[in-house]
Amino acid sequence: MLDWHRGELSSRRLSVLLRHLPRNSAVARELHGEAAEWSVSDYLLATAVDQLAEANWMFATVNQDEDAEALEYPVPVSRPGAEPAADESAAEPQPAGPGPAQLASFFG
Repeated sequence: MLDWHRGELSSRRLSVLLRHLPRNSAVARELHGEAAEWSVSDYLLATAVDQLAEANWMFATVNQDEDAEALEYPVPVSRPGAEPAADESAAEPQPAGPGPAQLASFFG
């Protein structure tokens, strides 16, 4: 920053350097918060884990005795920026993380 202030570094070069900082840099964390450390792969992996847990829950629910207690719905993997559920024991899943349109925008 001192070089930019002294005029030894152009604004364009400074902009390029800032854009290509690592995802875990202080600037990225300040701009994007905790989500800066999550890549598209991390979001996709968290979604896959959630869906696998849900599939296992469905399989166990369908194949249990009729008189057995209902199984608890699996808790989704927490994602950065997602609000925690008000009631953790809710039977309905809470949407978290980016939706399909947001994930597709990462690849576009």
